[in-house]
Amino acid sequence: MTSARDIMTPDVTCVGEQETALDAAKKMADLGVGSLPICGDDQRLKGMLTDRDIVVKVLAEGRDPSSVTAGDLAQGEAVTIGADDDDAEILQTMASHQVRRLPVIDGRSLVGIVAVADVARALPDRPVGDLIDAISA
Repeated sequence: MTSARDIMTPDVTCVGEQETALDAAKKMADLGVGSLPICGDDQRLKGMLTDRDIVVKVLAEGRDPSSVTAGDLAQGEAVTIGADDDDAEILQTMASHQVRRLPVIDGRSLVGIVAVADVARALPDRPVGDLIDAISA
């Protein structure tokens, strides 16, 4: 059995809920990533922020990226996976919620991210192909 802990990318950088969309965009550029978890002052996960969120919900609407906060862009509770959840649960969660990245939680702490690329490297072709079909629909 492959668990989320086995395939996740550890040491995830968060964007604080009070940091601006501009700060988040700079972090994404520096890290070479397209999304960041949004963490509160209590270090608990508040949501996920994507580069697409910044473009569509800030820039396209004419909002100032230096005044819109990451917390303003958080959309309810983030879809997550437990660190010890198995590959079947990872596939099912990604497919049913049509997400490409899952924050990995251990207890109440964010410990990593599982991306489709991590799944593709760790699992056989067939389940990965089915996952891509499901999240691309």
